[in-house]
Amino acid sequence: QVQLVESGGGLVQAGDSLKLSCAASGRAISSLYMAWFRQGPGKERDLVAEITWGGLPTTYADPVKGRFTISRNNIKNTVHLQMDSLKAEDTAVYYCAGRPRNWGQYDYWGQGTQVTVSS
Repeated sequence: QVQLVESGGGLVQAGDSLKLSCAASGRAISSLYMAWFRQGPGKERDLVAEITWGGLPTTYADPVKGRFTISRNNIKNTVHLQMDSLKAEDTAVYYCAGRPRNWGQYDYWGQGTQVTVSS
């Protein structure tokens, strides 16, 4: 059973940076295609960024392109999301997710970490 645990969320001001981390256990993260999702207040959960097994290529949702960077460390079994130039609309619960394929639904989910950006 794969467990994903997010950390690094918090309350920041617009324009600040924040780095989220996701620690995996139960399976080598190198075998998983990983992603970050987010769910804002009253909104559906949306894909933020994805990263392939080896780290490249990466893909991003349009609202975060140029501001967020997804990365992974297969040795430490972690995935990160560096968030720069944060905006109020980035306020959401951020979830780490993984799947063993590069298509289809994500099988494994973390519990989420809250990011609040004040304007």
